[in-house]
Amino acid sequence: MRAHDNLEHYVAAALEGDDVAVAHLVRATQPVVWRLCSALGTRGTEEDLVQETYLRAFGSLTSFRGDSPFQGWLLSIARRVCADDVRRRIRSRRLEDRLARFPQDPTAPASESVNHLISTLDDDRREAFVMTQVMGLSYDEAAQLLDCPVGTVRSRVSRARAQLAATVRQARAQ
Repeated sequence: MRAHDNLEHYVAAALEGDDVAVAHLVRATQPVVWRLCSALGTRGTEEDLVQETYLRAFGSLTSFRGDSPFQGWLLSIARRVCADDVRRRIRSRRLEDRLARFPQDPTAPASESVNHLISTLDDDRREAFVMTQVMGLSYDEAAQLLDCPVGTVRSRVSRARAQLAATVRQARAQ
């Protein structure tokens, strides 16, 4: 019998608050989670991706129904963590590229210009924009943190983008 075939026993114990079972689950699955994060993630971020995988997994362990092996469920979480990281990095790079074209005070550091530009947004829009576009949270995660519907987060981010674009256009026209 393979090691991961016995993991459901430890999952049940972990659900009851058994820290030894949690440690066993991590030890039993960490090599395969590490390999997946190394293959799908950005070089040098493996440790963070693995940690995020376990944070998400143990945070939602009650949703594990046992329809598939625990290791498969865990790897699907790891895959999503890696995909979220890639999307966050792409958004960040795009934002940096856009902001790099924004006229800046040559004496001010770039981060001050970015912070100033973002600070022009209304509070609701700024929160949604920063959480999703700067910090890389999903719209669902941002909605939970902001305690509002996902659609509201989406519309706030859309309006924030439009407002930022208008601000950049106006600055270029001057």
